[in-house]
Amino acid sequence: MRTLDGVGVTPLSGVGTAAWYGERAALPEPPDPAEIDPEAERERLENARNVARTELERERERVEAAVGPEEAEIFEAHVQFLDDPQITGGVEDAIGEGLPAEHAVERAFGAGIEQFEGMEGRMAERADDLRDVRDRLVRALTDGDRDALATLPEDTVILAERLTPSDTARLDPERVAGFATALGGRTSHAAIFARAIGLPAVVGVGDALDEVEAGTNVGIDGGAGEVLVEPDDETGDRLAGGRAVAVRHGPVSTADGTDIEVAANVGRLAELDGAREAGTDGVGLLRTEFLFLDRDAPPDEDEQYETYTRLLSAFEGRVVVRTLDIGGDKPIPYFDQPEETNPFLGERGVRRSLGPDDELFETQLRALLRAGAAAGNLSVMFPLVATVGELDAALDAVERVADDLASEGVEHAVPELGMMIETPASVFSAPELAARVDFLSIGTNDLAQYTMAASRENERVADLHDPRHPPVLRAIRRTVAAGHEAGVWVGICGEMAGDPALTELLVGLGLDELSMSAVTIPDVKAAVENTDRERARDLAERALAAATKDDVIRALDGEL
Repeated sequence: MRTLDGVGVTPLSGVGTAAWYGERAALPEPPDPAEIDPEAERERLENARNVARTELERERERVEAAVGPEEAEIFEAHVQFLDDPQITGGVEDAIGEGLPAEHAVERAFGAGIEQFEGMEGRMAERADDLRDVRDRLVRALTDGDRDALATLPEDTVILAERLTPSDTARLDPERVAGFATALGGRTSHAAIFARAIGLPAVVGVGDALDEVEAGTNVGIDGGAGEVLVEPDDETGDRLAGGRAVAVRHGPVSTADGTDIEVAANVGRLAELDGAREAGTDGVGLLRTEFLFLDRDAPPDEDEQYETYTRLLSAFEGRVVVRTLDIGGDKPIPYFDQPEETNPFLGERGVRRSLGPDDELFETQLRALLRAGAAAGNLSVMFPLVATVGELDAALDAVERVADDLASEGVEHAVPELGMMIETPASVFSAPELAARVDFLSIGTNDLAQYTMAASRENERVADLHDPRHPPVLRAIRRTVAAGHEAGVWVGICGEMAGDPALTELLVGLGLDELSMSAVTIPDVKAAVENTDRERARDLAERALAAATKDDVIRALDGEL
């Protein structure tokens, strides 16, 4: 048995027969430029772009249904690449020089791919998006076939230099035991899709992966970040179990008896079964945006009521519903959303609910209060609240809706109400905010972005967008202290919550609830049970006293 190290992207394991997913065939040498009719090539190119658009729309719809709307947004970015003037201009120039359309695409996209590969972090991974679009166009121009990734034999382990978003989206978790790639990182789209569909995966293995031959028995340990070549029987049996950690149904406590709620982030109805199977205690973040996507008009009150009621009935534990959060990176076409220089600092979240979308906000609140009467496990929270005035206005809206429903004789109930802590402003106002609500939920993705002045979308500052920076940890601790002083529970629903390596720290910081992608729930529950609260508090104090992120990491590793 040989062990190859890489980057694990899911806490899942699998074992199966290796199959290499090879590079596409190279194009033949182009004909003499004198034989090329540029107008005919431009027409071929436009036809290929139309085919690619149609394919991307189908791919987006399929991925949205199978994985979720946020993951499917990558295909919108691919459409933008089709129309990017920097790229299309290069293709036009190459055709003008006498290249056939497919060779022109190859050259123009190759320049963009090379440029992205020269960058660092997530920007380097954008090269895979360009490859995806390039290959799609070349296939359309040459009538090429795609490898049948979706119809592989059962228990196949895919090995590849890299997988594009389209490649990964076509893998069937029922047939594929996992995949390993020589290149890629934890934030690549292949990694994101693997987590979303619950597929064991290890990326960034390097050149050592080339030595693994097709037909070899291979194990994938996504938790440890290991590819095991010809695993022995004991290791193979362990990996075939799918998880190194058993699923725990029911509540969990720390080693010294402190209850910690471990819940799921849910962004679509299709995620319900996976969340229950992973042992979730409930839903810590229900993103309602899925109800408003891929349609020409917003859902009416009755449609929303039926959906919320169905969601509530699927869980015995608490279900925290976030009111509509659009703007920033969540545009919806039929909304009148302004062009903003920096949409993350603009009109988004509760700002729209109290402004241009106030009627829609009222409709959503009516549906939620009606659903609250049908099930007693509903909680509602407001996104991106920055001021006490905004929270008061949102709470007043709930009161008005309740009064209206009462006057109409409509059965309803005012649920537990809370808000998200996502900005430094809300952290500094946490005592006043906590005094007005039943709970606070910390969104660490945005909190890190705003605290560190580092955009989530800008890969050049990706290192700053990390919740392990001391200022972010101190913001979390300050929020927890304010919430507990006011007698309300405090949860966390950002990506930080789903990292079992940070569970002890979060318990030490005093969080009452952790909400995450369903795939990581068993590992976090196991981490909670292995945590001693006193030791966790000591760890938190060392991390809070750290001067740098590296010092925090050393504290987590037990070096400080």
